[in-house]
Amino acid sequence: MPDLVLASTSPYRRQLLERLGVPFAAIAPACDEEALKRPDLTPRALAESLARAKADSLVPGHPLAAIIGGDQVATIDGRILGKPGTAAKAAEQLALLAGRTHELITAIVVRHGAQAHAHTDVTRLTMRRLDRAQIERYVAADRPLDCAGSYKLECRGVALFERIESDDHSAITGLPLIALTRILTGLGFAIP
Repeated sequence: MPDLVLASTSPYRRQLLERLGVPFAAIAPACDEEALKRPDLTPRALAESLARAKADSLVPGHPLAAIIGGDQVATIDGRILGKPGTAAKAAEQLALLAGRTHELITAIVVRHGAQAHAHTDVTRLTMRRLDRAQIERYVAADRPLDCAGSYKLECRGVALFERIESDDHSAITGLPLIALTRILTGLGFAIP
């Protein structure tokens, strides 16, 4: 069984991967994400490109490991919603999403030697209509400043939604564990 490396510093992805019970190292990817964000890429192509770049960036230092790269993009009307960074920007994103359906695209690439196993999960989320006070209370409670789309479904953010259509609920938090389990099992990892 090869070593397992998560090319991420995300606490959310780390917590998800821990659920599989496989030992792993979490290492920051060695790529410039901002430089890879090209305006000609669709939201899905961007998530897939960034996931691949993150995994590929750690191959030289860990040539025998299975390396997981992942990325997530929230999108509405073809517009990409990044991590807000501030409470004001989070409130702005939530006001844009309120009462509407958007997509959360979660891509992973697992590199092992010359092989690259990829999977992309697309979740459709319909948010309830929200007034300004509800948005501000939510942002103050969950502080979703490091989350694409400005919500945390694993916390109070679930109360913002009317409907969620997903093949894998764990993909919403940042790592589609159903697909990842299939890939890792194929590489020889014992799960569970």
